[in-house]
Amino acid sequence: MASGRFNWAMLSGFLVTLFAFVSYPFIFVRFPITRDFPWANLLLFAVGLVLVFAGIRRAFEPNRRLWTKVLSTFAATLSVVIFGFFLFLIFGMTKHLPKSQGAPQVGQKAPEFTLPNQVGKPVSLAELLSSPVNGAAPKGVVLVFFRGYW
Repeated sequence: MASGRFNWAMLSGFLVTLFAFVSYPFIFVRFPITRDFPWANLLLFAVGLVLVFAGIRRAFEPNRRLWTKVLSTFAATLSVVIFGFFLFLIFGMTKHLPKSQGAPQVGQKAPEFTLPNQVGKPVSLAELLSSPVNGAAPKGVVLVFFRGYW
């Protein structure tokens, strides 16, 4: 292979990796399917890193110049560092978010509320606790909180 050919795999891999990092806060955070778990960004990182490592293989072929090897190694290292930083921000730093001050704790009595049910009819907690189920008064109500789009 000629030594003058440009290493497009390395450049495109680095740019895809950079786009994967930058696109999460500016594009993918807007959509619940990609905000709750950054699968699209992880897929972009996978494609970028495959291209980067293909570029590294190409950079270290025989008859390649030293500066090609140095720049490719630098770009590959920077790509891996960007990916690691993304993983740290998304999965590591979320453990340090402050706890919600108003959230009910386990075992704590829930405050009174009225919300629409699946058909849009308003239902209150007091109504659920007082309405008989199979002829007997209910002993409690199970509340399930889904992380939703808000």
